[in-house]
Amino acid sequence: MMRRLGVWLLRVAGGLAALLLVAFGIDWTVYVMRKSPQGSVEVSQFMSVPLKGQKTEYDLLGTADVACDVALFPHGGETPCWYLRRHATQWENVGAPAY
Repeated sequence: MMRRLGVWLLRVAGGLAALLLVAFGIDWTVYVMRKSPQGSVEVSQFMSVPLKGQKTEYDLLGTADVACDVALFPHGGETPCWYLRRHATQWENVGAPAY
């Protein structure tokens, strides 16, 4: 019984890995054929600064247009635009304060 379950799980994992590989290959092919389409998303940038007494200060750094790839997966070292639209807030954490 356990052997059958292990074989079944192995087949499912192999099938999912193959499906992911095919999806990435198709996405990369379309990305190259469209000559590396680029977009930009406006992102709000914040900074959190730890203070004395276990307190934290949050500062708005402003907004910036961040370059992104118009693709399903990241290509060319940039984040996909769909991901940046869903995560339009970026945080920068500063280290612990020096007492």
